[in-house]
Amino acid sequence: MIENTFGINIVPENDDDRLKALKRYRISDTPSEDSFDGIAKLATQIFNVPISLLSLVDAEAVFFKAKIGMGRAKEANRGKSLCALAVLDKNVTVFEDALKEPCLMANPNVVGDFGLRFYAGAPLITNDGFLIGTLCIIDQHPRVFTDLERSILEGLASTAMDQIELRRSALDTIDELTTSNTALITAQLDLKASIEELAATNEELNAVHEDLNKSYELAVLLNSNLAKSELRFKSFIKKAPIAIGILSGRELTIEVANDMLLSVWSKQKSVIGMPFAVAMPELKGEAILAVLDDVFTTGIMYNGKEVVVQLDSEGLLKDHYLDFIYYPLKNDKGETSSIMVIANDITDRVTAREEQQMLNHQLEMALRAGRLGSYSMEIATGDITCSTQWKHNYGLTGEDKVNQTKLLELVVPDYRLYVTALLEDVIAKQSEYHAEYVVRWPDESLHWINASGMLLYDADGKATHLTGVSVDITTRKNYDQQRDDFLSIASHELKTPITSLKASLQLLSKLKNKPTHEMLPKLIEQSSISMEKINALVNELLNMNRISEGQLELEKTTFKISEMLNSCCNHVRVAGIYDLVIKGDLDLAVFADEHRIDQVVVNLVNNAVKYASDSSEIQLIVEKIENEAKVTVRDFGNGISADVQPYLFDRYYRASYNGRAYSGLGLGLYISSEIIKRHGGKMGVDSTLGEGSSFWFTIPLK
Repeated sequence: MIENTFGINIVPENDDDRLKALKRYRISDTPSEDSFDGIAKLATQIFNVPISLLSLVDAEAVFFKAKIGMGRAKEANRGKSLCALAVLDKNVTVFEDALKEPCLMANPNVVGDFGLRFYAGAPLITNDGFLIGTLCIIDQHPRVFTDLERSILEGLASTAMDQIELRRSALDTIDELTTSNTALITAQLDLKASIEELAATNEELNAVHEDLNKSYELAVLLNSNLAKSELRFKSFIKKAPIAIGILSGRELTIEVANDMLLSVWSKQKSVIGMPFAVAMPELKGEAILAVLDDVFTTGIMYNGKEVVVQLDSEGLLKDHYLDFIYYPLKNDKGETSSIMVIANDITDRVTAREEQQMLNHQLEMALRAGRLGSYSMEIATGDITCSTQWKHNYGLTGEDKVNQTKLLELVVPDYRLYVTALLEDVIAKQSEYHAEYVVRWPDESLHWINASGMLLYDADGKATHLTGVSVDITTRKNYDQQRDDFLSIASHELKTPITSLKASLQLLSKLKNKPTHEMLPKLIEQSSISMEKINALVNELLNMNRISEGQLELEKTTFKISEMLNSCCNHVRVAGIYDLVIKGDLDLAVFADEHRIDQVVVNLVNNAVKYASDSSEIQLIVEKIENEAKVTVRDFGNGISADVQPYLFDRYYRASYNGRAYSGLGLGLYISSEIIKRHGGKMGVDSTLGEGSSFWFTIPLK
């Protein structure tokens, strides 16, 4: 039973399920990671607190995945940590003055030397609704926590949970890839064994065919001397090392059948003396009976290959595959008197081959589904035998020849020594091969490769081949880099207005007893500007999160576009620097989400003000094109280079014109384009250097 210093129940009813949800993320009691440390550090900077924790609430302990201001502490007792209270409520848990909270009067963090006075914790909520931990901020001084601050802390906690989900997805992907690699390697070993077994079977089959040919030649010889040595011939049949027999007369009566032929037929010796059709009722309707009749009538030999017939096997009819020869035996008048049957049941061989083909098909499907390329490298020569997909992973065509030297040429110099040394180490230590490295395709593009393999050995235990698979993981690597870049940009962009706001507030604090001081209006204005920048950045983060989770909902109404344009962008009109001119079809109405379309227009106008500041006039143009409305925001600034235009609507792309870098997260145009896509429309730009730019979007009228 866990210790409890709060005087209230801190274990929710669903705690068992909650703990199971926590365990599937495999994150409790794990080392710190830069991405989570960055979020905790960002929280301390945003809220100006000395301590921030990203905590995971386990059964008896609270583990700190990220910590700022807590020294070497890695965990806390659940019954003493305030985070145990924060996972009881999906809303932000706030104690503005801990000494005024009855449930904290016995808590050692509050009444002890630590002296906790302020606490705010936003829960980390999984996709299926479980509260597994918190992002919390702590101070040793009481403070007021506003609704806006609660919203920002919730947003940071949501970002942290997204990172936890990404981490889990990466771990699951690694596990799946490892399992797939193991299964594929096992399948390759099975394939090799099956190939060897098939080769042995083929050798046996060749031997059987050789025996059949010898028997056929012998049959011809015996037929010519049948009148002289019939008794000796029948004796030979019984002792022959292959399945052989004689069907006599027009009714094809079984005259002789040795034990091997009876085994093929699944019959006893009692069938000797019966017409073949009577002895084998299961063949009624089968083509084989017509073939026998045709051989007797025409006197022409018939050679059957892998013929499928249904034979009785322990009371059940089962398909059997047979190789056989029907050879007509003729009298001295040249008339067919009997048919010699020479047969071989090859069902096991055909079944083995079909199983092998199925195994090959399954292996091919697995490789294709995972875009895995298979390869086998001969260690002595460096020659590589590989699939077409393996070549595609390295930017090669199916016709390109490849060996170890060619492979190392494709690996970029920074990784070449690493790959070479790793191959040598794997061979020396007879270990498994796992590597990630960058290759340069013939078109000069760079790609990340994940390769794995294992050694194959000869009868003397010497490694002869390295066989395995590779996969192009460039997309995952780029996403990881994109995520890191985004966090870096977000941290940088938030730090600037927060620092400015902090400085203004510090000066305001010093002047709070001087209400008539001339600096007060300027400081208040600076604080307001900084707060607006922070709010804009946080809104971009929240909109980005909604789009990523598919939760950007549209509330459509019918409205006139010109009326919406007249009411938006008042912050630009009030400044009096730029003239917003509305032109075109002023009566055109659409059925759309007015708030979201307003958001798109404001973003385009803000960009015109930011990047075309010397354009005093900004035109807002409304047009009807067939069943769509087109809205264009046109400026008369410097314009945008054609090289830049294809990337303007990419996520995190930040413009830089004439050597000047601009602030922002690089999300504005991306979010705007996503809003227009949700409406079923399109967004684009037309721009010429020196003439200005026209950003436009279209949406259906209905």
